[in-house]
Amino acid sequence: MGYDSIPYEKRIKENIRNYSLSNLYSMEIVKKYFYNLSKVLEINILLTDRHGEKEMSIGDSFLGYHPDVVAQPGRKLRIRNHTIGHLYIKELGADKDKQLIDEMVDSTMALLEKLGEEVYLRREDSIYLEELEKELEDKRHKISQNEKEDVLTGVYNKIYFEEKMKLIDRSEVIPVGVVDVNINDWKYANDHFGDDGSDRLIRIVADILKEMAQPDYVIGRTDGDVFGVLIPIAKDGEAEEFAAKVQERCNTYEDAELAPSVAVGVVYKTNIEETLEERLSDAEYEMFNNKFEVKNAPGYRERLEKALKGERSSSR
Repeated sequence: MGYDSIPYEKRIKENIRNYSLSNLYSMEIVKKYFYNLSKVLEINILLTDRHGEKEMSIGDSFLGYHPDVVAQPGRKLRIRNHTIGHLYIKELGADKDKQLIDEMVDSTMALLEKLGEEVYLRREDSIYLEELEKELEDKRHKISQNEKEDVLTGVYNKIYFEEKMKLIDRSEVIPVGVVDVNINDWKYANDHFGDDGSDRLIRIVADILKEMAQPDYVIGRTDGDVFGVLIPIAKDGEAEEFAAKVQERCNTYEDAELAPSVAVGVVYKTNIEETLEERLSDAEYEMFNNKFEVKNAPGYRERLEKALKGERSSSR
């Protein structure tokens, strides 16, 4: 049975449609009860599901009988105003007290309806509580993730990235590659394409960083258009190779509006007395040197303005 996130009262009203007699009752016990009832009252009994399929038949009166639950529904077994079964009886003796038979059969149906509703509500309550617990657990997990992740990009946020730096410092892991990544001309994208365009540029660069990183790399967004990357136990040249791949991927990225480009600064922590915070500051200094080179390289400005020129041409 499938359960969507719907209000409790609505599901209680509707989900009974998913239940059959065997979901609500022990049919062996019901059959034994009806067998004894048929002996005491001298009647034959036929019980069907909501569609008229036989669930049990006691006595010979209903051999070959195919009930029409629409035209001749018999006694309806209803739970929460929804029919889940039909009961038919055949009296065997003309001298029997018909009123007593009807009262006992009707009482049996009322008892079954009460028991069935109790079972139904118990099961639905249990399922509903399980769903609520799962929903709460999912929310707790999401809150926990949001405490670590930058909402826009999915990389670590500034606070958690700084905690990771302190953790690596305390573990005395060396060498650690430290890469400072700054988006070039983020303000240009914001001025010409608005907040949506500049946010999309940040996400593009974040995705490229994640794409080029190894699983053990630590990536954080440390400012609006700035990222930090830590490479624990870095091999010789590993941080430079990563930075080069990121810049190359940005330069070849195809987009109708944006021309992602980054400046990078690379240093290494090789002494346990150093802190990653200090080395990240050094990497930032190297990044500014690289930014001057990148933004003054041939073709940089043309690529940056290409989309804007295309936009102007299409508006004429």
